[in-house]
Amino acid sequence: MGCGRVGATLATSLEESGHSVAVVDQNPEAFRRLPAEFAGRKVTGVGFDRDTLVQAGIEDAYAFAAVSDGDNSNILAARVVRETYGVDHVVARIYDPGRAEIYQRLGIPTVATVRWTADQVLRRLLPMGATQEYLDPSGRVALVRADTHVTWIGTPLALIEEETAARVAFLTRGGTAQLVDAEAVLQDGDELCLLVPVERLGKVERMLATKKES
Repeated sequence: MGCGRVGATLATSLEESGHSVAVVDQNPEAFRRLPAEFAGRKVTGVGFDRDTLVQAGIEDAYAFAAVSDGDNSNILAARVVRETYGVDHVVARIYDPGRAEIYQRLGIPTVATVRWTADQVLRRLLPMGATQEYLDPSGRVALVRADTHVTWIGTPLALIEEETAARVAFLTRGGTAQLVDAEAVLQDGDELCLLVPVERLGKVERMLATKKES
């Protein structure tokens, strides 16, 4: 739902990957953003209207993305699709990060556009710290990319887990993500991705961003 720049790009990418795609938008002019060779359905209508959704093929859909420019429309459409049509794979784009967290806890995966953009900018301005990549629907566990102080280089991942009470999900080495075991050692240039209890995020971030205690 939504044929803005995000929706058009998403629809095109999915079709190029071999998927059947339907795009819904209230404004028929929006479909001009799709490439001329786009073979999917183009349905003019409100994305949370049941007749519109049925016309788009929601009854046979594997997934649904609500990426219009309205938070309320995206959430309403996502809930209708999940609760009425039983589509499990649903995601909604939300501009208000506070509301995104609420809906995430209600079991509706969201992409908080403002927060994601802010996190990426901050990461480039202030590289030392942690960037949240994912928050589970209960709001209790987060997946974060954590920068580490140079003094942590050479530390076994098992020791990092022990001292931070976090879990190493994977690390990125040389630009490639890798699954590693606890016997591995942090190397210069490695980027850690950790699973951290939300209440410990600040403590873990401060611990890894400062000089390691000997």
